[in-house]
Amino acid sequence: MESLDSRLENLERRCHRLQSLTVAALALGALGVGTAVLRPLWPSEGGELVASRLTLRDERGRTRATLSAQAGSEGGLVLHDAEGRPRALLGVDASGSPRLRFATREGSMLAELTVYSDEAPRLVLANNGGSEFFSVGLMSDGSSRLELADEDGRARAILGADEHGSPGLLLVDRKGQPRASLRVSPKDEASLILEGQDGEVFRAPTPVQ
Repeated sequence: MESLDSRLENLERRCHRLQSLTVAALALGALGVGTAVLRPLWPSEGGELVASRLTLRDERGRTRATLSAQAGSEGGLVLHDAEGRPRALLGVDASGSPRLRFATREGSMLAELTVYSDEAPRLVLANNGGSEFFSVGLMSDGSSRLELADEDGRARAILGADEHGSPGLLLVDRKGQPRASLRVSPKDEASLILEGQDGEVFRAPTPVQ
């Protein structure tokens, strides 16, 4: 028969073995809980990250790009220069019109392409002060229009075509008064109107008396 000392030694070995198994089980359980906490909240296949705003910064901490989608305001992608100033925008405004815009370092618009009502694109170019000097677009009624403006943004030359494709050219003075008009009607009839500073008007062809 085993002595009392041998029985005590066997009992101690069993207790140590049981303690080791308990510690290992607790460690595995903690690892499982940690993995569950760190696991993404979206499925592993076809996952989706949901956020209303995403900002990318460079190594100096300056914003270089922002992607936002906020209700009731213009959402899209904004690109910033090395100083963190917004210079380019690709977005959709509150009315649903897509827009591409480029700006100066001070924020003045230099070029913008917008599509209105799903069928009326418009391209605008501006000077460094923000005044538009060139614009061209297609209206929702099918007519088209090209404008050249002076340094103050006043339209001085307007070239367009109506919904039937009939072209026309209008020249305007600094006060906004039409001074020359050249047009071809839908019946292919051409007309020219010139107006002098004294109010004298020249028309061709000459109206029938």
